[in-house]
Amino acid sequence: MSAAQLQHLKLWFAGRAKNWDLAAYELRQLTDSLAEAAVFYPGIPVSNITTMKEPLLAIADAVQVGDERKFAASVRALTDGCNTCHTSLERSFIFIRVPTDQQPPANQVFAPIGGTQKK
Repeated sequence: MSAAQLQHLKLWFAGRAKNWDLAAYELRQLTDSLAEAAVFYPGIPVSNITTMKEPLLAIADAVQVGDERKFAASVRALTDGCNTCHTSLERSFIFIRVPTDQQPPANQVFAPIGGTQKK
């Protein structure tokens, strides 16, 4: 899943830079990584995998036509899907966000989020 996190990051920055060829490549890589996760982590419910299909297709559509707004909204929906999956697997401590323009680019929040902190 670390590969998927890096691909998510690179996909975002490629789209922001309007490098649609690179965005399409990173989207293929990310899609493959998510498919592999379904195989390597058999505890992932099928519904978690199928709910990722819609945002991935929406990103592909946005990349194909170079629609920056649809791209951004679709990546946000994908990111929400990632976090929903993590929560359903009792791993809400792995919280992904849409990358920021900070240097170096980071898309994982390491601080405890809400009620996920153990006492």
